[in-house]
Amino acid sequence: MSSLKNLVHKLKSNGGDDDDETHTHDALDTLHHHDASDGQRAKEILSVFEAAFGTLTRDDPDAMGTKFRKMAASAFAFYRGTAALFYHDMARASGSAAGDRFLNEQTSHIWMHGDLHAENFGTYMDAHGHLIFNVNDFDEAYVGPFTWDLKRFVASIALIGYSKALSDRQVTKLVTYYVRAYRERIGELARGKEDVKAFTLRNATGPVLEALRSARLQSRVELLDSMTEIHEHDRRFIRGQGGAFELEEATRKSVVAGFDQYLTTLPTTGAWRRGSDNPRIKDVVGRRGMGIGSAGLPNYNILLEGRSEALENDVVLYVKQSQPAAVAKHIEHNVAQAHFHHEGHRTVVSQRALQAHADPWLGWTEIDGQGHMVAEVSPHEVDLEWSDIDRPGEMASVVADLGRATAMMHGAGDDDARHSDLVPFSPEKVIDEAIAADEQGFVGMLVAFARDYSTQVRKDHHIFTDLFRNGAIPGLPDSDDL
Repeated sequence: MSSLKNLVHKLKSNGGDDDDETHTHDALDTLHHHDASDGQRAKEILSVFEAAFGTLTRDDPDAMGTKFRKMAASAFAFYRGTAALFYHDMARASGSAAGDRFLNEQTSHIWMHGDLHAENFGTYMDAHGHLIFNVNDFDEAYVGPFTWDLKRFVASIALIGYSKALSDRQVTKLVTYYVRAYRERIGELARGKEDVKAFTLRNATGPVLEALRSARLQSRVELLDSMTEIHEHDRRFIRGQGGAFELEEATRKSVVAGFDQYLTTLPTTGAWRRGSDNPRIKDVVGRRGMGIGSAGLPNYNILLEGRSEALENDVVLYVKQSQPAAVAKHIEHNVAQAHFHHEGHRTVVSQRALQAHADPWLGWTEIDGQGHMVAEVSPHEVDLEWSDIDRPGEMASVVADLGRATAMMHGAGDDDARHSDLVPFSPEKVIDEAIAADEQGFVGMLVAFARDYSTQVRKDHHIFTDLFRNGAIPGLPDSDDL
């Protein structure tokens, strides 16, 4: 029996509840043969999963089972859901960033996205009413090494390239285009070039422009009609629609109290003006987070009356419990650790630092002792869709744009004077200086990393799928119940 088979057999014997020994033996025989290193890697994956997901799995095994089944669908889906494993590997490989020659005291402590992969880009409407294409989803954002963001992204591009049957040479070119575009834009920002602009309807091209145009066609009325109904001449959420459910009264009161606290965190230029009457809450529901990132976490939706009594102006907010950033346990930054009140505060402060002119409804609150982020459910948020981007030339253009967007994000991370103690320098300048010392080596490092780590992810995905389908992940529902 292979090392991985032995591990699965031991886990099922010690913690499983399968009484059918013959069925267990047959299930284990379906595992592919693995060498000893795969068995050790399986133990490592399970250890990281226990630290990252153990509590959530025990609290809501059905939701986490759904998450893991989605992760099993492809190597890229697995990668999306395993930021904790990625940073475990980064810390082990580099000795907490010490082994990366492009990192120093400053470039190791910039605002970083934390989960930068090819599907975390899309559109949003900024505080000035302009549609912007940029990085999105800042749940994992923190202060850390800038190269870790880039490494996470280039591995994701290699995985997408593999799924689209691109050659190794083509994948290398895609990574190179991304890295060179990033380096060029960082240099422009460091030199203070004034005509560097965010991607908008006026300057975007290709699939990025198509995403912006699609966002422009979306309407608030369509969004509201998909989530709400007219009940007694006013809007209310549709129970059962998109996982919405009625809250117990005590929980509802906690959410409403959290909303009042949230209003105090909005900027004076935000969507709600301090000193005016609080927005009227029309309805509150719970919502089950079933995505790869939000599975098992408490989520709520709040329906507010808009700027007028017209029903088409109503606003929907989502309130999501925030988890610790996966990278945080591997970063030594005493100022950052002391700076954030809770994880919701960290998420929002990070997003405001990295996303210029962010959602005017973006804020944070605390509900039942847990930090939550709050933001608008906007009709103008459209993710970059990779399913229709298949031609290598088009992919090259897109990844170059994403490289520029990444540089804009990193360069924005020192603009908020309220949090200048976290990044008290110009990130674009220190990054530019670090890359300038060895530009070819910088490209080569990321090309090699994309190749090697994407190969590791594909192996990890195979190991994980065998563990999952054979019931070796503790706390999940019995996979034999059909």
